[in-house]
Amino acid sequence: MGGSIMSIAIKLSDLLVEDAKPYAQAMHRSIPKQIEYWARLGKVAEENPDLPIHMLQDMLVSIEEVKAGNLNPYKFG
Repeated sequence: MGGSIMSIAIKLSDLLVEDAKPYAQAMHRSIPKQIEYWARLGKVAEENPDLPIHMLQDMLVSIEEVKAGNLNPYKFG
């Protein structure tokens, strides 16, 4: 994943956009960001078919925490 953001216009079905609305509102995301999240989650799920969805969601959150600098060293013992 590079540091740049590429923005392109794509056509999505009205049904997908309507399906995303309540999820976007509940998660305080824009509709495009909600659909982007679903796409990322789907990609991770395809790459890791043996892992449960909640674990994949936690992995995505962890990645964003690292990007935000929210790191705490683990202390053994």
